[in-house]
Amino acid sequence: MNRTITFPHDFVWGAATSAYQIEGAWDEDGKGESIWDRFCHTPGNVKDGQTGDTACDHFHRWREDVQLIKELGLQAYRFSIAWPRILPQGRGQVNQAGLDFYSRLVDDLLEAGVQPFVTLYHWDLPQGLQDEGGWPARGTAEAFVEYADAVSRRLGDRVKHWITQNEPAVVALQGYLTGEHAPGIQELNQALAASHHVLLSHGWAVPVLRRNSPGAQVGITLDVNVHAPYADSRADLEASRLMDGLYSRWYLDPLFGRGYPADVVAYAIAQGGLPPEGPTFVQEGDLEAIAVPTDFLGLNYYRRDKHQAADVSGPPHELEEVDLPKDAEAGYTEMGWEIYPQGLYEILCRLHFEYRPPRIYVTENGASYAAGPDEDGRVPDQARLDYLREHFAAARRAMDVGVPLGGYFVWSLLDNFEWAHGYHQRFGIVWVDFETQERTPKDSAYWYSQVIAHHGFEVGSE
Repeated sequence: MNRTITFPHDFVWGAATSAYQIEGAWDEDGKGESIWDRFCHTPGNVKDGQTGDTACDHFHRWREDVQLIKELGLQAYRFSIAWPRILPQGRGQVNQAGLDFYSRLVDDLLEAGVQPFVTLYHWDLPQGLQDEGGWPARGTAEAFVEYADAVSRRLGDRVKHWITQNEPAVVALQGYLTGEHAPGIQELNQALAASHHVLLSHGWAVPVLRRNSPGAQVGITLDVNVHAPYADSRADLEASRLMDGLYSRWYLDPLFGRGYPADVVAYAIAQGGLPPEGPTFVQEGDLEAIAVPTDFLGLNYYRRDKHQAADVSGPPHELEEVDLPKDAEAGYTEMGWEIYPQGLYEILCRLHFEYRPPRIYVTENGASYAAGPDEDGRVPDQARLDYLREHFAAARRAMDVGVPLGGYFVWSLLDNFEWAHGYHQRFGIVWVDFETQERTPKDSAYWYSQVIAHHGFEVGSE
């Protein structure tokens, strides 16, 4: 016997992408170089030397992609704007052609009945700003406000949902600590300064967006996964708490007026990433600016990570390199990430009961599976469909206990350039043939379309 899980009729269903991962046209129409352009063009940084130079060619095929969004019945589309397409050097002269591109995209989405959710920063910092110090430099936060102003002046009359920053923890820790992402630096002190200036840029930009886009909803997106002890021991529990501090509380606490967590500050001092007196990059008024009230919090959720005490015994840049044995009974995506839908319920409840954001959106959730077209041209990706169904159900359970969840964005609309993994990981609900650029909706896309149309879905009884 089946039962039906339903969602409110005003619940927003969408899909998400990011500029560098889909647009291509990396040096066209006045666009400047980004740190990801430089990173990908440097041998050894990305698997098989692949780049986002063309990606999904969305820059030239955006009308086709909007039509696809409409045909699938998506109610909203979360996309990011390429900062160097607007301000090629990061500040100064505005590239009107870049603004025109996004203005046309917004107009087409609205004509198709799709709400645009605009993310201002999804990791493609102008290389010119990196040359001046990048996110560890306070001037980059100042430049971000100039960029936010330029974009919202042009689009603020039509865009009613703004996300300032996507995953500040990844920007800081993978860009400036592990070096896995652009700009490929491995310095704890730079990572911590970067994290602060990313948060500060958010705090400074919120009032600018509200001024230029009256009545709009403004928020920020964090990636918050479950950090759990590998074994039932005090040492592993402390290790998992520290990792949660580095990747989650370091961002949540200041955003909600609590300042930086003392245990992470103490760890960073012990590791030499901060001086004994603590974070000197924090100036008077910074924490108040970061804690500016927002209209929603975006959550990107993917997995549960388990940690051993050994994780925190070495230099911080080695933290994520510890390869723990995988749980034989747990499922994993092709990224090697544990499938743990219960974690989405746990994180949504944690955010609501501990931090009380007025509204939450799941701004990313999805899974990488390589299933491609069969002999009939169909893309049977049952594993992804099951993943989404289980996570949607977990989200509904969270709503049932009072979590103010307003919408859900599947990652990703299209198979795309997956950062350091190149084109080897496919998260899309739409298959992309990167040679022909042909788009083919997968079974998960058609199932998702039915979920949206019927405000819910059926599951088997337990």
